Amino acid sequence: MSDAGECTAPGEQEYERAYGTWRASLTALLGDSSRLARWQERRYQFAHRVGALLTGAYAGSAAVTGPVLYGVFGPGSGLCYVGQTQQAERRLRDLPVGESHHLATTLPPEVWERVVVVRWPQLLDAVPESERAAVEEMGQLVCGLALEHALQVAKAPPLNSRRRRAGGDWQPRDLARSRSRGAVQAQRLPQLRRVVLEAWAELSGTTAPEHAPLTATSVGRAVFPSVLHES
Repeated sequence: MSDAGECTAPGEQEYERAYGTWRASLTALLGDSSRLARWQERRYQFAHRVGALLTGAYAGSAAVTGPVLYGVFGPGSGLCYVGQTQQAERRLRDLPVGESHHLATTLPPEVWERVVVVRWPQLLDAVPESERAAVEEMGQLVCGLALEHALQVAKAPPLNSRRRRAGGDWQPRDLARSRSRGAVQAQRLPQLRRVVLEAWAELSGTTAPEHAPLTATSVGRAVFPSVLHES
């Protein structure tokens, strides 16, 4: 009978080797105080560049402020996380830094393939007056939560689909059965959900312009951190 190590599947062995390589690389990169400082500077410089692309004016595209939906795509795994904010100018700059957001801890911005940002208030003119009135009644925060919920249900990003438990493991989240504020209100916005998903599909399906880290439309942008490594 083989022991447990010999029974390990080839895919699991490859995964464990990759994890060991990651730890060994970090050990080398953080080998002394000067390397630690260099690592800190390099990571912040990259995160700062990504944050500036997510929020700043760029090649005729206005700066991103106010309410937005956003999503981060990883290499191979596709869309990993969907969120919303009422203060894009602050939240999106912090997103790759990770000072008040957990995402960068699990999925470092150096490996982000793209980030999609949809400025959903720009789409309100495309929906019936009844839905615009509903948005006015519920307020932009609750509306943003409702659209975030709708997008999470439609796309099932893995980092939104589980929650941490006190015992150190993870519990699946049934997003479709949620009774959160956003989930309760989402059904009031069928046309806004539709146009948001269309805008999302357009931006998430774009390719990076040649030698450029960003593409923009009238309602959002797609930023390609992966391109920054090439420049």
